[in-house]
Amino acid sequence: MTLRLFDTDTRTMRDFAPLVPGRASVYLCGATVQGAPHIGHVRSGVAFDVLRRWLLAHDYDVWFIRNVTDIEDKILIKAAEAGRPWWEWAATFERAFDNAYETLGVLPPSIQPRATGHITQMIEMMQRLIDRGHAYPSEGNVYFDVLSYPEYGSLSGHRLEDVAQGESAGEGKRDPRDFTLWKAAKPGEPTWPSPWGPGRPGWHLECSAMAEFYLGPEFDIHCGGMDLVFPHHENEIAQSKCAGDGFAGYWLHNGWVTMGGEKMSKSLGNVLSVPNVLKHVRAVELRFYLGSAHYRSKLEYSDKALHDAAQSYQRIEAFVHRTVDRAGEVPVGKWTDAFAAAIDDDLAVPKALAEIHHVVHEGNKALEAGAIDSARDLAGQVRAMLGILGVDPLDPHWFTPRDSSAALGALDVLVRAELDRRQQARADKDWASADAARDRLQAAGIEVTDTQNGPEWALGAAPHTGPDASQSGKAG
Repeated sequence: MTLRLFDTDTRTMRDFAPLVPGRASVYLCGATVQGAPHIGHVRSGVAFDVLRRWLLAHDYDVWFIRNVTDIEDKILIKAAEAGRPWWEWAATFERAFDNAYETLGVLPPSIQPRATGHITQMIEMMQRLIDRGHAYPSEGNVYFDVLSYPEYGSLSGHRLEDVAQGESAGEGKRDPRDFTLWKAAKPGEPTWPSPWGPGRPGWHLECSAMAEFYLGPEFDIHCGGMDLVFPHHENEIAQSKCAGDGFAGYWLHNGWVTMGGEKMSKSLGNVLSVPNVLKHVRAVELRFYLGSAHYRSKLEYSDKALHDAAQSYQRIEAFVHRTVDRAGEVPVGKWTDAFAAAIDDDLAVPKALAEIHHVVHEGNKALEAGAIDSARDLAGQVRAMLGILGVDPLDPHWFTPRDSSAALGALDVLVRAELDRRQQARADKDWASADAARDRLQAAGIEVTDTQNGPEWALGAAPHTGPDASQSGKAG
């Protein structure tokens, strides 16, 4: 494996060299469960699921942590506005995120820790920071002293004179650039006991404490959205390194999903929830779309882009199913060298997809020529490559065989009659009637392939958007 990754911290491409040979430790900043997930939220889950699958395919023991922020200002505000307990609000939307990840075929993390389950670790880390002179208590709060860490701003490129934490003013801050580690208790808010008085943790502290607890003081890769580079990840680095940890060796950040050039967010009112989008495309097609761009690039959403991606996937899917129809089965094969080179190049999925489309083209040519063994091998390669991207159409997550032989038999009779009319029209050089028959079949979601053995039809790659599995058969 010659995986190279773009490290945000050094702004360079670097060879991946894990701390422990054969093991990859990864921390992904998960959701702040303040509301229902939209497709911008889940893009990071899809993007770094590809990284995880690639590592697993090379026999790495992957320790993959994806946290849940279940205590934070926005959660408290929205729960209060809805008149619901904060913990119930957070738990409700944690389940919604879990369902979205599972629906899109994102592998479950090794563990999914909640911030509220690690208050003890946060208190211990704060005490270390105070003892080392990097944090100070004041009026029940605890703050990190930004000026005590000379390398502050190295990840984001922020200059100290330009730093603004974006948090509400706290009582007793020495410098407005300092950020909050512990928030003193306020009326009506949940609190936990601490040596500095009752309160609750700051957002940045939560991830540092959880990453250290599960992955140790130093681990391989920290992932998250580009919107987290500052202040969240900048502050994670500062507090973890000042507490004595080496922290993350590589920093990976995925781009936003945008609409009209702006980041998709609830405040802009341009949210596309996962359940709503799935009314228009299948889950596997949505995943294909979200993962189709390079993870570091912005993904500009439009209905057309989504449906173009869905149709692109359907063409790949159709080849795999047609090969199964002809060959009986298609075992997972091995990806091509060109595909491996693309994924090793900082997870360059667009290049990988170009290779998949090339192999599909060659496979369709093999099917048309009646070279079934060759088509089977090529389809096996396609399955292997799609498996890394998490969209293998024959994976049980996406495909559930069902007994529909009676319906398929009846459909075969009808399609056969239409194909016979098309064949007769072509023999009579009645091209208008032949084209009309073809158009009727396409409108019904039936794809026809002319082979040396006569026309064959397949159902499943057509313009349907439902979740039903592909079925197919031969015509005469």
